[in-house]
Amino acid sequence: MASERITGPDWQDEDQTEGSLRPRLLREYIGQDKVKEQVQILLEAAKGRSEALDHVLLYGPPGLGKTSLAIILAAEMGANLRMTSGPAIEHGGDLASLLTTLEAGDILFIDEIHRMSRAIEERLYSAMEDFALDLMIGKGPSARSVRLNLPHFTVVGATTRLGSLAAPLRDRFGAIYRLDYYDPAALGMIINRSAKILRVPIEATGTEEIASRARGTPRIANRLLRRVRDYAQVRADGNITRPVAQDALAALEIDELGLDLLDRRYMLAIIEKFNGGPVGVETLAATLSEASETIEDVMEPFLLHLGFIARTTRGRIATRNAYHHLGLPPKEDLGGLWGVQLPTI
Repeated sequence: MASERITGPDWQDEDQTEGSLRPRLLREYIGQDKVKEQVQILLEAAKGRSEALDHVLLYGPPGLGKTSLAIILAAEMGANLRMTSGPAIEHGGDLASLLTTLEAGDILFIDEIHRMSRAIEERLYSAMEDFALDLMIGKGPSARSVRLNLPHFTVVGATTRLGSLAAPLRDRFGAIYRLDYYDPAALGMIINRSAKILRVPIEATGTEEIASRARGTPRIANRLLRRVRDYAQVRADGNITRPVAQDALAALEIDELGLDLLDRRYMLAIIEKFNGGPVGVETLAATLSEASETIEDVMEPFLLHLGFIARTTRGRIATRNAYHHLGLPPKEDLGGLWGVQLPTI
């Protein structure tokens, strides 16, 4: 399954050690410099007024540090952090129990906030805007509405699908930040920091090799570091050099751009079975025996970032870059996509 891929950005059981690798303060947070600058201003302004932070929405591909940033916001504000996820809030009572236990200045982090039901979203509107919660007590003719006043708190939402949020909910966030893929230099700093925490000896060339294959994602970089560490311990002298990293990642079938076997199967399916496209995502999902949501949320974002595929109104198309990367001769007509250039990551 795609969710178990080494290069998959979603949280996996093996990432439990990631908690010890997370930065705790904003100055320890590597990368996302523009977002850090804006967050620093937000924090200093709120502290200067002795107020709770404005509601914050973080969006972007998974594994880029949205949860870490929420933890940092709470630590910098000296506030309590309550963590939950959109799918976990199933009923109005779940939301009420969360909100009524919050104290002034607390931060409520809602991961995958786009997966909350519309009924829950509507209850959250007044809580975020008016700091009040309307509850219905009783049933039938004797039912009555009771309004509970809430302390001023902060909602920090995280989503990979900004467009899936209802506009009224999105508008209630005063600060909206996009987290983008990391460049290899920033990933190298993260890998070196993690290696120091894990007490793994690593050379600069080994760091560069892992960073170049980490798909611009810190979570994947840390996961690859642990896998290469294991390989170095068993097959080498424990020191991570470029040759050791190359051999370890080759054994995992991760190529020089960080693409794995499933990525290559996806591109080959478009090229060989559907003549380069266009082909619909549901057809691809059936061909690869994967859920269409997995293809759209996990597989395609990085391939789009590389310029290897394109989404059109008629379906997915493999670009000239994809043919070149796979060592295949490109088809004669790519629907005007010949000019797509491979970006630097």
